[in-house]
Amino acid sequence: MTDLFTVDGTPIGRFAFGTMQWGEGADPIESEMLYNMCRDAGIIHFDTAHVYTSGLAETLLGRFAAQSREQLFVATKVGYTGGAGRDTILTQFDTSRQRLQMDMVDVLYLHRFDPETALEETIETFAMLREQGKIRYLGLSNFAAWQVMKAAAIAMQFELRISILQPMYSLIKRQAEVEILPMCASEGIAVAGYSPLGSGLLSGKYGRGESGRLSQDERYAARYNDPQMYAAADALGALAEKLHTHPATLAVAWAAHH
Repeated sequence: MTDLFTVDGTPIGRFAFGTMQWGEGADPIESEMLYNMCRDAGIIHFDTAHVYTSGLAETLLGRFAAQSREQLFVATKVGYTGGAGRDTILTQFDTSRQRLQMDMVDVLYLHRFDPETALEETIETFAMLREQGKIRYLGLSNFAAWQVMKAAAIAMQFELRISILQPMYSLIKRQAEVEILPMCASEGIAVAGYSPLGSGLLSGKYGRGESGRLSQDERYAARYNDPQMYAAADALGALAEKLHTHPATLAVAWAAHH
């Protein structure tokens, strides 16, 4: 597997923290508290994106990380909206760097596959950014296995490689086990699975009557609209109680173990 390091040479470790809710589900004070809790726990890998909370997530991460940038591993994403053409990537990434107050990010992901743009144009743009010292690693998110392999073949033409892949993966969303995870193991691509808590379902919060994305966002509600998923969440909660731990702890541990 690809070994990923911070600028100062520290291995990034097995856990990352996603900032998708910073500035929305978590206000700035709560977001800073979460950041500090991560640092206290030894987490140095922080993930964000150009589209998260209309830029607030990147802005907050940049503010919190300012005093310890070289000790951190920072990833952001472009191309969720507007396609994956050269102009879109460059414009969005420049905006992201301004928000983050960083000249360079460790990983730049293409947020999703764009069938309307030639991958050659996209990968060449990433190669240019690496040559300019603005990114260190290339990542892909929400790609099918065949799309990753196509991108990897093109990347070789630019002396670039796909270093990390970000698929959805959790106890109740295991499609990545069919092709994505075996492919990454075979090709030496690091994996940063997202939504290990199933958008909060595996945290037990909905069983306690709390609100969140599953109760407020139709897209997420549809994604997890399966009685078996809720049954699995209930069973996880019961196991966590038996083990005197939190269901979210078990859910993340399960994803990391697999």
